[in-house]
Amino acid sequence: MKAKNHKWIALGIVGIPGALILLFIIAAIIRMGDFKTLPFKRLAIVRMEGVITESDWYVKTLREHLNNKNIAGVLLRIDSPGGAVAPSQEIYKEITAYRAAGKPVVVSMGNMAASGGYYIASAADKIFASQGTITGSIGVIFTIPKYQELAKKVGVEFRVFKAGAFKDMASPYRNISESEAKLLQNLLDDTHNQFIEDAAAGRGVDADVIRKAADGRIFTGKQAYENGLIDTIGGYAQALDYLREICGVSEAVKPVEKRQQSGWRELFLESVTKNMPGANALGTISRPAGLYFLYEP
Repeated sequence: MKAKNHKWIALGIVGIPGALILLFIIAAIIRMGDFKTLPFKRLAIVRMEGVITESDWYVKTLREHLNNKNIAGVLLRIDSPGGAVAPSQEIYKEITAYRAAGKPVVVSMGNMAASGGYYIASAADKIFASQGTITGSIGVIFTIPKYQELAKKVGVEFRVFKAGAFKDMASPYRNISESEAKLLQNLLDDTHNQFIEDAAAGRGVDADVIRKAADGRIFTGKQAYENGLIDTIGGYAQALDYLREICGVSEAVKPVEKRQQSGWRELFLESVTKNMPGANALGTISRPAGLYFLYEP
């Protein structure tokens, strides 16, 4: 009898440190943000900030959250004037996959969610915006810098050999022809229509609802609500509370959030944009040619 008692006492002594170690491991996992093995549901926050020039990080992050069974829903916080067309469309497509899987995505618009920012938001289950949020700008832009006169002044001449009449269309070193202008306009009109149709599909409304507001104008959050472009007036906290409610996640459970790491080039350009006069014009000139869902005053 005494031997048995000693055995249980020994197991009890070993069990207490073991339990403490287990609690320590769980706490460490929570601090690191690796929730894939934990039994409770959480929310994820994804922040989309600045001009959208690529989609890789957003697509990867959204897909990870979609495939993670412990993530009950995503809050997408958008503070962006939009960006390149193709990356915006790729991110939009990832959000539509959430709807197919029955996992909610709620958008909280920050100071600005315009053009491509609005395009991406339209795929979400619900859009929140503050009254003063700048949104809309439903349109497409293609900017062509023109260096012809500058080249003449410095004595530079460009000779182009081509196969195909429109191969050097939109060259910055010569005037654009009337036939080229028509082709470019057709390109823009087609892309504009893609924006309208996708936004209407995402919002679950007739395309005419979006088309009425799709002349490129910007709206305040209040005006956007009145025109059916967003669902409700509210800020980040209200959007997060709503997501918690529909997902059944307690306020005590901290959301998962991954931060995108900026490289030295992005940090340098951000610094220039904030501090140098005329930086917007410099950004336009240095931006790769292409179609943009972008609001740029």
